[in-house]
Amino acid sequence: MLVGGALALCAVALVVRAVDLQLVDNAFYQRKADARFLREVPIPTSRGMITDRNGEPLAVSSPVESLWANPQELANNPAAVARLAEATDLPVDYLTRYISQRREKEFMYVPRHRRINPAVAQKILALRIPGVFSQREFRRFYPQGEAVSHVLGFTNVDDRGQEGVELAFDEWLSGTPGAQKVIRDRHGRIVEHVDLVRPAEPGRDLVLSIDRRIQFLAYRELKRTLLETGAGSGSVVILDVATGEVLAMANLPSYNNNKVSGLNRDAYRNRAVTDLLEPGSTMKPLTVAAALEAGVITPATRFDTNPGWIANGRYRTSDFKNYGVLDTTGIITKSSNVGVSKIVKLLPDRDFDAFLRRFGYGASTGSGFPGEAAGIFPTPESWYGTTKQTLSYGYGISVTPLQIARAYATLGNHGRAVTPTFVKGGHSGESQQVLDPRVAAEVMRMMQTVTEPGGTATRAAILGYHVAGKTGTARKSAGGGYSRRYIAYFAGLVPVERPRFAVTVVINDPDPSGGGSTYGGGWVSAPLFARVMEGALRLMDVPPDDIETWLAAQAVEEAKRAKAHAAATPRTTASAGSLAEAAQ
Repeated sequence: MLVGGALALCAVALVVRAVDLQLVDNAFYQRKADARFLREVPIPTSRGMITDRNGEPLAVSSPVESLWANPQELANNPAAVARLAEATDLPVDYLTRYISQRREKEFMYVPRHRRINPAVAQKILALRIPGVFSQREFRRFYPQGEAVSHVLGFTNVDDRGQEGVELAFDEWLSGTPGAQKVIRDRHGRIVEHVDLVRPAEPGRDLVLSIDRRIQFLAYRELKRTLLETGAGSGSVVILDVATGEVLAMANLPSYNNNKVSGLNRDAYRNRAVTDLLEPGSTMKPLTVAAALEAGVITPATRFDTNPGWIANGRYRTSDFKNYGVLDTTGIITKSSNVGVSKIVKLLPDRDFDAFLRRFGYGASTGSGFPGEAAGIFPTPESWYGTTKQTLSYGYGISVTPLQIARAYATLGNHGRAVTPTFVKGGHSGESQQVLDPRVAAEVMRMMQTVTEPGGTATRAAILGYHVAGKTGTARKSAGGGYSRRYIAYFAGLVPVERPRFAVTVVINDPDPSGGGSTYGGGWVSAPLFARVMEGALRLMDVPPDDIETWLAAQAVEEAKRAKAHAAATPRTTASAGSLAEAAQ
């Protein structure tokens, strides 16, 4: 009876305790249990895809795995640390020290094993090392690699944009991670999915104005030019004249944004929007346009450039050679520094300053690209005796290649300035009339002579198309003066009748050892322009505007082929006879 009574009391105590746990203090103990085993874990989401204007992928997010571990569990298990070190090819002492520094925490990423190939992660997890787990993440992949890296930029280990479009549109491209409640066992493994707190929202896709095909053409030809000329760097910018859309923007040196390291960070810079350069003779069409608008000259106004130089303070402003008497068009055709210096003297300082600023010099283009430079353009108050003269042919002012391309696009767009954009359809429709369309057309006709026989850029000519452009060869500043190193430019528009493309080519520091004009814009940059535009015009189905020249060239080629065929026919017959004799 004593034993039975004791057992009965124990049974009653158990029932009372059960009632207390299950009914009276249920909520308290449920919270305690949840604190130990219920966790809210993130649901990873992918970043939005970036495509070119034709829907070709430029940046995509692919699923990867990240290994993580519980330092508290590993710190007391040297054998598990050794197995993990062997599986991950990490030194045991390094991994032991790494874990001990975080032993108060419950989470850490395994060193060098974040965002790795899922197959590699599963191979390590298959070893069932205590306290080691993985989680799903996403990693950016760029199919075009270094050809588009300066435009796209890259993301960091947390999938946040760090450069280029990835940074500029980070909020748009970034998704919103979801969250769910799960129950983990004492080993950290998920044993039950309790509740969905919020669903994951993937990032939004972005369609760029870039045409992948034209971009590759520009990058390929830029690399070829740098190899041929021994230049240190270069940039190519191609704009759609009517919309301001950036169709291509290539720079060298470049980098592979699929594998970004901390080395050679100078290569990450998008030189087309960040580097400031003196534009040289690409400024001359704008100087002439300012004078035409002011009514102080006409295309036929004549200027005496003898003896091929003009005083410039203590120095001289010189031409390549003495061109004698030139009209306004001839000054553009021959790129006469003396002629344009005489033109700018006819303009008041403030009028010339205001005109160049209307074309965007001295201010950012508004493209929204991270790190875009506004340029350096001194106000008239700081000008001294020869400042206006040197400005007329592109010295004493610093601009970006994108600013030059925009200024030329304005000339080709009948004097209407449009803000450049990297997004397809990103043009708001707003534009500003900064130049009389009649004056813009006159300047275009003058620039056309630059690429025709007698001009400085005949190597920029494209069969079947009229090309308007301007060369530039600017000395590089060094130590308060100018060195014997150069920047070679060509800025052009094609086709002249209805301009579709505005292009700026900048080749920095070509090797001048060839002497003569082998380092000039007409020799170095103009051929690159022609090769890229030949492909772009064909890819974009732009109809030719110079059918006569094309037909004449076809007739010449046909005549050459016929002559070659006629000359080869007798030799072929004699050869056949010789073979017959040999056979007999």
